[in-house]
Amino acid sequence: MRNMIFSMLLFCVGCTQIPDKVKPVNNFDLDRYLGKWYEIARLDHSFERGLNKVTTEYSLNDNGSVSVMNRGYSTQDKQWKSAKGIAYFIDSPTDGLLKVSFFRPFYGTYAIFELDHANYQYAVISGPSHSYLWILSRTPTLSEAIKKQLIQKAADAGFNTQELIFVEQ
Repeated sequence: MRNMIFSMLLFCVGCTQIPDKVKPVNNFDLDRYLGKWYEIARLDHSFERGLNKVTTEYSLNDNGSVSVMNRGYSTQDKQWKSAKGIAYFIDSPTDGLLKVSFFRPFYGTYAIFELDHANYQYAVISGPSHSYLWILSRTPTLSEAIKKQLIQKAADAGFNTQELIFVEQ
């Protein structure tokens, strides 16, 4: 039992690390980030496998934490699926580095490492390892030029962008 608890604690600590070459953005403004985002692309993982029309909505809770609502449509099950989570800043609220949980007490890294600081129209997000990557947009589509720029940023940070799944919106 003690080994299991110790392993779980190590797992929780490891989940809030940042992959090599990923540097969270500075001058982050949570108020501008709140609201609805569309998932443009992601690396495959079990909790979103088979989902299209994926969106994430962020809202501020009274205690300063961030409510996270992920939603997507399963074409196989022909139904909407959703997951509600909560996020907290790891360091300063002006750094794009949070920890998010959909299964408390377990948290994972949410590192915003590319952001349209001028208009908050697109973002690139990393999880705790190079296995987790999302490209988000305020609109269901991005121009090819911006998409190419964001994919290059992810590749430069060590992500295997050849394995990106482009989400049907």
